[in-house]
Amino acid sequence: MNIQQLLELTIQRNASDLHLSVGFPPMIRVHSDLFPVPGEAFISPEQIESLIRPLLSDMQMNIYKQVLELDFSFEFAGKARFRVNLYKQKGNSAVALRLIPYKIPNLEELGFPSVVNKLVELKQGLILVTGPTGHGKSTALASFINRINQTRASHVITVEDPIEYVYPKGKSLIEQREMYSDTRSWANALRSSLREDPDVVLVGEMRDLETIASVMTIAETGHLVFATLHTNSAAQSVDRIIDVFPEAQQAQIRLQLAATLEAILSLRLIPTIEPGRTLSSEVLFATPAVRSIIREGKSYLIDNVIETSMELGMQTLERSLADLVRKGKISQDEAIRFVLRPELLVKLLK
Repeated sequence: MNIQQLLELTIQRNASDLHLSVGFPPMIRVHSDLFPVPGEAFISPEQIESLIRPLLSDMQMNIYKQVLELDFSFEFAGKARFRVNLYKQKGNSAVALRLIPYKIPNLEELGFPSVVNKLVELKQGLILVTGPTGHGKSTALASFINRINQTRASHVITVEDPIEYVYPKGKSLIEQREMYSDTRSWANALRSSLREDPDVVLVGEMRDLETIASVMTIAETGHLVFATLHTNSAAQSVDRIIDVFPEAQQAQIRLQLAATLEAILSLRLIPTIEPGRTLSSEVLFATPAVRSIIREGKSYLIDNVIETSMELGMQTLERSLADLVRKGKISQDEAIRFVLRPELLVKLLK
């Protein structure tokens, strides 16, 4: 198959990813599992170059030759978008392509509890969406932004590497900036966003001290900010943000974070009993008690606050998983694979 046929197959099979690597057949990921494309032979070094070359512009090819890695996205045949990571392994090119559907699912379709809908009504503050790679963070962010797009006239600026979802026409003005094609650095893009009259800013990833500091400043100056972190829980997310700063600054950062944080949603996509995946989430809202915990540097108490604040719409990952097991959507074994505290899950299922 050529690259166009492989992309078509990825869409037809509703696969999340397509992998092309020398010494292996083309591989697709369907419902978390990786499968070889039927009938395809192992890819040779010559074939990999012919497969990836149609995806790249001359400028992208030059960048790739210089730095040996490249992130970009493209639209395919009016059917879907693909996010691409091109890299080297054992001296040969390899590529991972993530399927980005055109249709942006709404928050209810994703499986969020209805209480998170109130987050799109906020005018300022920081909302973090966290979780491992490939567990729905980008899709969740797109759903939040698209709900804003459908319901109010806001100026939304996104900074992404690369652009994934493209938003339909709605009530909002949405401007999407892609790293390296629209801006040279995260810090520059975020700093300049404050001069672009935004109401809402989406940051594809909080990856280092400079990015995190910029996000905090934007949220502190009266804007609504959505961002992602590669962390496993709300408590871990708070620690990650604070620990990235030098010790002398951490007290001030705790004050800033306590003042600006509105919610942390930690996501997992769990394989279901019927072929597919479903969302499980930990939900933390920044109540006065949570803000006090952050200011005092006692993030280890956050889990207890979540457990005792169900009436406010908060939920632990364990409770979310237990609900999915009781509804017959996932097996107990799958729940235990993804749980942070197995003993709590077992207790909830008794």
